[in-house]
Amino acid sequence: MRFKNDNRIVMVLDAGGTNFVFSAVQAAEEIIDPIIIPAEGATLEIVLNKIIQGFQEVKAKLKQEPVAISFCFPGPAEYELGIIGDLENLPTFRGGVALGPMLEEKFNIPVYINNDGDLFAYGEAIAGFLPYINQKIESSNSPKTFQNLLGVTFGTGYGGGIVTRGELFQGDNSAQGEINRMRNKLHTNATVEENVSIRGIKRIYCREAGIQPGECPEPKEIFEIGMGKREGNKEAAIQAFHRMAEVAGDSIANAITMIDGLVVIGGGLAGAWPLYLQRLVDEMNANFTTMIGTAVSRLEIKVFNLEDENDFAKFYEGKTTEIKVPFSNKRIKYDSLQRVGVGVSRLGTSKAVAIGAYAFALNKLDKK
Repeated sequence: MRFKNDNRIVMVLDAGGTNFVFSAVQAAEEIIDPIIIPAEGATLEIVLNKIIQGFQEVKAKLKQEPVAISFCFPGPAEYELGIIGDLENLPTFRGGVALGPMLEEKFNIPVYINNDGDLFAYGEAIAGFLPYINQKIESSNSPKTFQNLLGVTFGTGYGGGIVTRGELFQGDNSAQGEINRMRNKLHTNATVEENVSIRGIKRIYCREAGIQPGECPEPKEIFEIGMGKREGNKEAAIQAFHRMAEVAGDSIANAITMIDGLVVIGGGLAGAWPLYLQRLVDEMNANFTTMIGTAVSRLEIKVFNLEDENDFAKFYEGKTTEIKVPFSNKRIKYDSLQRVGVGVSRLGTSKAVAIGAYAFALNKLDKK
């Protein structure tokens, strides 16, 4: 990673509906303890002053001047211009708020804003999941290299981001990677997020366990119930995560049809992967049925569970042979196993977002 030896400092922020978490990154590592400021405020002015205050506190802790501010902020937004639209979790943001230009004027350095799904994917592509997998494959006999990544986050909502050959994919309306708006396989008039989210897990568990929403445990507890580590309705817990996996797997298969790359999962529900990841991969590997009743693979490529030791071994080995170049004495290696893999974050979601924000800013600065 070229940023490992870069001494430039970027101030970063992870902006949620509950807290603003400020930090600074240098050489792809956080260099101060995070500064946490509650996000709520009765007026827009109060919230904006909290954001200014947070970056001022970060700057005061630095030994050298930062070169940029880069952070994730909820949408809808026009991220290229630094304008934030009408937010659900921060209701004081209405009518378009020029947050980026405001901070540029206050701190006199460039400001870059994106959403958390995009920056998570970029961080994992730069310094996490993508290089980890490629380093593993380099030690095998396969000539394969992966250069594309879909990052998805399972948590309060369902987010996504796309990285292709070192570049974060950006749409024309700052609405790229919005995988949460895909159609729900199980409820065709609803979005996938109704199942692929904390509320989805809790709703299914309550229904299957026959309890009221007010009695519902949190997803971490539901996971522990499903793993047999806590008292509760084990079958209901497994069903909740399996339903999420079926809907998520369907949507990710649709996305991978277009992207053709690895998939990394982050967010608050990522740690529960032992209950859902294989089911998700099975959904991606399922068959369609043609109009004459024959089966056809859902994807042209095979999907592997990279958290499963046996699956990873098959993925790692591939199907490499040497073939002859026509009309030549040369031979070249060829891995004929078309494949992608799905696994969980190697950095942790928060760190991936911070590194993604940092790398995105430096990449932009280097192109100027």
